[in-house]
Amino acid sequence: MYEWLTQRWYEAAARPQLLRPLSGLYGALLGLRRRAYASGWLRSIRAARPVIVVGNLTVGGTGKTPLTLWLAQRLGGGALKVGLLSRGYGRRGAGPLQVHADSDWREVGDEPLLLARRSGCPTVVARDRVSGAQLLTELGAQLILCDDGLQHLRLARDCEIVVIDGARGFGNGALLPAGPLREPLERLSHVDALVVNGEGVHDSLAQLPPTARFTMELKAREAVPVKPGTPARELVQWRGQTVHAVAGIGNPARFFAQLRSFGLTVREHPFPDHHPFSAGELEFGDQLPVLMTEKDAVKCAGFANPRLWYVPVVAHFSDAHGRELLAGLLTKAGVTLPGGRI
Repeated sequence: MYEWLTQRWYEAAARPQLLRPLSGLYGALLGLRRRAYASGWLRSIRAARPVIVVGNLTVGGTGKTPLTLWLAQRLGGGALKVGLLSRGYGRRGAGPLQVHADSDWREVGDEPLLLARRSGCPTVVARDRVSGAQLLTELGAQLILCDDGLQHLRLARDCEIVVIDGARGFGNGALLPAGPLREPLERLSHVDALVVNGEGVHDSLAQLPPTARFTMELKAREAVPVKPGTPARELVQWRGQTVHAVAGIGNPARFFAQLRSFGLTVREHPFPDHHPFSAGELEFGDQLPVLMTEKDAVKCAGFANPRLWYVPVVAHFSDAHGRELLAGLLTKAGVTLPGGRI
């Protein structure tokens, strides 16, 4: 059902007619909730540290996590201590919990574990972002980056960034469940920055509001063995070879296309986002290498074998866009980097 809806949302101009009344109801509930916060009937709580939220308006992967890592590395490279906050989708438990490099992904979630390992920053998961921000403050964070949470209005924020998939845009432009939108497009007029992942070619991006807009590219270079002990391999070394490609992310097609751009022949194996892999699901009756995303790899370490590799991606901006984005965020959050340099 999810795959069918995704196809309708992103590959067809038409909106599923039977779902349009539900979209209307969903939109009405969203409006009531936002007005409840605006009027003070529901209260947003401000953390003791500045909060920057990296979110999206659509269901499915847009590149939030790579952007969060880029921000953490650029902002936390000096004396500023950056903390990362995530819900920890699908994890056991709900209360705030610190994520360590050796945490069990079932306890903390796949994306937070990736964030903790790649960033080296204090990382916390919590269904209630307010309690998570409190724990990060206790851990010494001076600035809090939220990976997702645009719709979690209980935690007040100093700055909001919306990440947009340049190829898929906003799909058919309808609210859930007739379309992929979590909120109406008018919400974009109230955020601080728009980051378009890849070339913004989708028709729905033609009339974005005059919000600060930046272009991000996710770059891959090598494949890393899921089972340590083997050196990483440049992806170009597999040029002309056939590989199995596994992706349990919001937009598997992006991963498959990226592998093909290096000249690989790809046998596609898409799975639902956050899929809990088992060893048998990665056996395809041959000895071809299996390439997966880094988020998937954190769930496969327990049964890793020499055929399994993961492909890390890194966010890139032009020098001008990178400096402008960071300067705007720091100004909005009221934070000055040590030495005043970006």
